[in-house]
This record gives sequence, structure tokens and C-alpha cells, in this order.
Amino acid sequence: MCEFFKHIVRSLVLLFICVFAIPGHAEQATVNGAGGTAIYPVLSQWADLYHEKAQVAVNYQAVGSGAGIAQIKAKTVDFANSDKPLTPDDLKTNGLVQFPTVIIGITPIVNIPNVNSAQLTLDGDTLAAIFLGRIKKWNDKLLQPLNPGVALPDLDIKVVHRSDGSGTTFNFTDYLSKVSPDWKGKAGSDTTIQWPVGIGAKGSDGVSAEVQKNSGSIGYIEYAYAVQKNLAVVRLKNREGKIVEPKSETFQSAAANADFAAVPDFYLILTNQSGTNSWPITAGTYVMLRRDAPKEKNTMVVKFLTWCMTEGQAQSKQLNYVPLPDKTLRWIKAYWKSQLGIEL
Repeated sequence: MCEFFKHIVRSLVLLFICVFAIPGHAEQATVNGAGGTAIYPVLSQWADLYHEKAQVAVNYQAVGSGAGIAQIKAKTVDFANSDKPLTPDDLKTNGLVQFPTVIIGITPIVNIPNVNSAQLTLDGDTLAAIFLGRIKKWNDKLLQPLNPGVALPDLDIKVVHRSDGSGTTFNFTDYLSKVSPDWKGKAGSDTTIQWPVGIGAKGSDGVSAEVQKNSGSIGYIEYAYAVQKNLAVVRLKNREGKIVEPKSETFQSAAANADFAAVPDFYLILTNQSGTNSWPITAGTYVMLRRDAPKEKNTMVVKFLTWCMTEGQAQSKQLNYVPLPDKTLRWIKAYWKSQLGIEL
């Protein structure tokens, strides 16, 4: 009987060894991130492709820039993403570093009967007046000079905005604050604000869904969402008084003014840039890491992002994100070496 039980034990040990020797049963390398929704369309593709290449799982929660920043400060994720960069003082206080990864464009979206994508034109004053609740109908006389020949209906405007802490909101409201003193005085700019009017929705997906289902609505999202969901975008009059459409060329024009080397910790806001072809609500989207995180974990994140910003740029371009220039990537690599001791 004793020999029988010894035989059973030996068999179970052999079975255990065989199971865990099978490829795929070993523990998988994983990095966890959280933050902005604007980058999610391309980041999800990057994560899938990188997993196939490097067998590293990148788990990302698109919970909004504010929540992502809170999580990296709380040490519950390996990296955070935000479309609002933190100030150098805030980074120092919380033991963080940050760097841009890609340039994004934020666009108003509308759902107006018989008005096609890129057919409606707004400027800074009218956009601010809509989100302040001053312009209440689509056929308002203030909109007509900007839209000759467009049959704007006698229809109530329904404003949709983000309800969560959002870098997209920061850049959208930063632009409005730059072009409208009235907006700056009454609402201001941040990842969350007290909205004068409208209904809130969580994330870019939430804003997209609310605009899709409500006739007469207007919201704002990252451009890749508008393309993926076939939403009608708005043309804007830019700083030079030129009417431009949201697209990679106009985002690139605005980004051409970005001198990341001239500012500490890459802290740069790109809204309302000069240039006849510049889209006025352009932004960098940033990754934050902890200085006190294990070097091995930070290196895993940095290797992933290096791949994203080099081999992964085909996906960026397909989704109308603007890749960073090579010189900016060189500055970022120098920053990793000086701030984190990581050299690739």
C-alpha cells in the first residue's frame, strides 16, 4: 500500500513538472498602465502587435488622464498617460518623469440633420459661445456668416462634455480660454471644470455615443475616434484667420512649432499655434513613469514605447496621429538616460 502511494506521488510530481514546462505556462512579462482615452485607438493596436513581437503583455485602462495621473501617483500602475502634461514642480513633488509619445488632434463633433462632416465652420468665439450656452440654436445669426450656403436648422443645440478628469478636456478648454476672454473668466481650463451647460459623458466613447444618439448635439473628442465612428467633424478658423479641417496635415503644421528641447520635462501646450495650415486644438500626449519604480519595470515600459515611436508609427499614421520627429525621440532617449539611468 505504501509503495502504491509513493507511485501516485511520483506521478503527480512528474505531471506538475510537465505542465509547467510547456511553453505558455510560464509567467508572462506584463506592464500595466492607465490614463487618457485619446491615445487608446493606437495604443491598443501597439499593445497587440508588441505582444506578438516581444511576448510582453501591455494592459491599459482607458480611464481618463486624471485617473491615470492619480494611479501613477498612488503607485498602482507602471505607467500613466495624460494629454495634459504635469508641471516640472508637480513631477518633482511626486517623483515622476514625463515625455511625449505622439501628437493628437482634438475636434468638435456634431450631429445636425443634413449637415455633413467638415461642412459646418466655427471660430473660437462661436465655439465658446455654444459651450457657454449663449448660442442655443443652430440657425443662430452668429453662425450664419461663417456658414454661407449651409442650411442650418431651427434646432436646439445640445452640448455634450466629458464627465471624468480628461486631458482632452484640458486642451479643449485651454484653447477656448486662449481665444475667448469670456470663457476664461467664466469657466477656465483644467481636466475637470464646472461646465456652464450640457450633459456629461465618461470617456471619448461616452461623448461619441451621446452625440450619435442626440440630434442637434455637439461634443469634442480625439480625431481618431471621429474617423473610427464615422462622426461629423467641424472646421475651425485658426489663429491666422484661415479655415482648416482636422486631419494629419493640419496637426503636423501645429506640431512643427513644438520645441520640446526648450522646456523642462517636455512641458509644452500646443493649442492655438501659429501657421496658416495649423489645427488650433492640437496636443501632445504624454507618458509618466515613477523614478522609484524598479529599473527593470521602467525599462520594460521604455522598450515598449521605443518600439511604439519607431516601428509602431505605421499604426499612428493610419489613425491620423502625428509621429514625433526623430530629433524629439533623440531628446527623449537622452532624458531617459539622465533621469532614469536607462540607455537603449
